[in-house]
Amino acid sequence: MEILDHHSSEKRSVADSDHKKYAQRVVFGAGSIRKLRVEIDALGITRILILYTSNLRALAELVKVTIGSEQVAGIFDQPTTNISTENVREACYLAKKCVAIGVVTIGCDVAIDIGKSIALELNLPTLAIPTTYAGSEMIHAFDLSDGKTTKTISSNEILPRTVLYDPELTSDLPIDFSISSAISAMAHRAEGLYSKSRDPVTKLMAQTGIKAIARAIPELRRYGDGFSEMGDILAARTNALYGAWLCGSVRNKVTMPLHYQLCQTLCRGFNLSYVDVNSVIVPHVLAYNEVIEPEAMDKIANAISAPHAPQGMYDLAYSNCAPTALRDIGMRESDLIRARELVMMREHVNLRCLEINAFSVLLRNAFEGRPTCTV
Repeated sequence: MEILDHHSSEKRSVADSDHKKYAQRVVFGAGSIRKLRVEIDALGITRILILYTSNLRALAELVKVTIGSEQVAGIFDQPTTNISTENVREACYLAKKCVAIGVVTIGCDVAIDIGKSIALELNLPTLAIPTTYAGSEMIHAFDLSDGKTTKTISSNEILPRTVLYDPELTSDLPIDFSISSAISAMAHRAEGLYSKSRDPVTKLMAQTGIKAIARAIPELRRYGDGFSEMGDILAARTNALYGAWLCGSVRNKVTMPLHYQLCQTLCRGFNLSYVDVNSVIVPHVLAYNEVIEPEAMDKIANAISAPHAPQGMYDLAYSNCAPTALRDIGMRESDLIRARELVMMREHVNLRCLEINAFSVLLRNAFEGRPTCTV
């Protein structure tokens, strides 16, 4: 996908920028699952391992029928919520046992990340069918845990060769999770507007993705509350999935500043839900960085149709019943000091240095769920 920003006020010219591109085919649109067999044939895969999130058995069966049972060598049900060395070992063992020469992954980021691990270990092509807005299918990295430590594995070779986005396949995603997942996608991509490695293309993609998701979230909430029609919800899920695609692409191309590192630390250190932490943290990190990135904040505010980016993000979450306080998602007040220590110990690529007093205020505001203010 080629995107040119002819209207950017950025002083740095397009000629002065570098933009990383990765070889990936994307098929997008309602009903695109019907194109699956064509895409599988294009990849030349004749023996397939289907890997899916455990609550998507019916979809896995549909995929099996669509591909053709004779080409399906095995099926791996992924029941866990985190990718571990154990389930990676199991998946790789099954792929070798059934002599698979390619993998189709279905579901959330965990299933897709296990597919990446198979691609890395066995050098097999993968096709991803995401059913959430995490964007993992666009990211050339994943986290792997052995139960004691977690490490990030990164390689351009692990990206799915083809990604099939079908909004109809997200229809069973619970509304509350849909909204938190969508806000999580927006959160990292907002960082794409002020990352040190941003360029005109990633900035345009980030702004477009944020705008699409911000438009979708209130409609998802209306449907969940019984005030929206089926056609409206499909349009909303289409916007959310489109935004997630763009936002995931941005994350793959820029370094992630404070927000990503803070959310990683809170999730790993205190066993919190990743999508919920993202929903809580994003407005407070924007408020922290606002003082040195006013232009980026203006672009975010414009994308979400708000006068002020940090407060607008907070209001978007609050008004659509997404989490806005760390204390409401399982964090204890006694954890705040340890959280601050863990984050301060890390190396950071944030444009604003981590100032201990201001960062303490950020954490306190996020814990209490206070409306944002510049810190």
